[in-house]
Amino acid sequence: MKKNFIWGAMAVAAMSLAACNNANPKMDSKEGDTGADISVNGSIRIAYVEVDSLMSQYNFAKDYTLIIQKKSNNARNTLQQKGQQLQNAANNFQQKLQNNGFQSREQAEQVQANLQRQQQDLQELEARLTNELAEETQKYNDALRDSLNHFLTAYNKDKKFDMILSKAGDNILYANKKYDITQDVINGLNKRYKPIAKKEDKEKK
Repeated sequence: MKKNFIWGAMAVAAMSLAACNNANPKMDSKEGDTGADISVNGSIRIAYVEVDSLMSQYNFAKDYTLIIQKKSNNARNTLQQKGQQLQNAANNFQQKLQNNGFQSREQAEQVQANLQRQQQDLQELEARLTNELAEETQKYNDALRDSLNHFLTAYNKDKKFDMILSKAGDNILYANKKYDITQDVINGLNKRYKPIAKKEDKEKK
């Protein structure tokens, strides 16, 4: 389990928002206060959302980042512990082999075969934990995209934008801040979001 796996996973979450295709406007702002009219064979209203700000301020994204990071740390610690145990056993085997500590060649071969099985088990455990983390990250990506799509559908009934873009890094080279609806979207998403901990507590009752 590589140490930077979690950050690579979360980068996938940020890029998934790009597929959804600083005045800080409020949710009760009037239609036309945000976004823009651009004449391209007609009037097109556009707006954009800063992905980095959304990921750092949307409570759902923050909660799930902590969950995935915790699972990643637990997996890494488990693999490191078992890996160290296997290394110690291998060192002990090598030392006994050099000092003629085995009663027979067959005994030494049995111990060696057991070490090989442990190594294979460790590799399988690493693959399983990696897959579980990848599945959890994909589940998060899907939920994040779904929550954003549902919100924007409701949000745009009043705003009536023709296009809402995601701005991540330099995928948009220039955009006037008056087209920025990021804080408006974050405010709306957080207002609708029910914290994961509270959901779990309610389900237990």
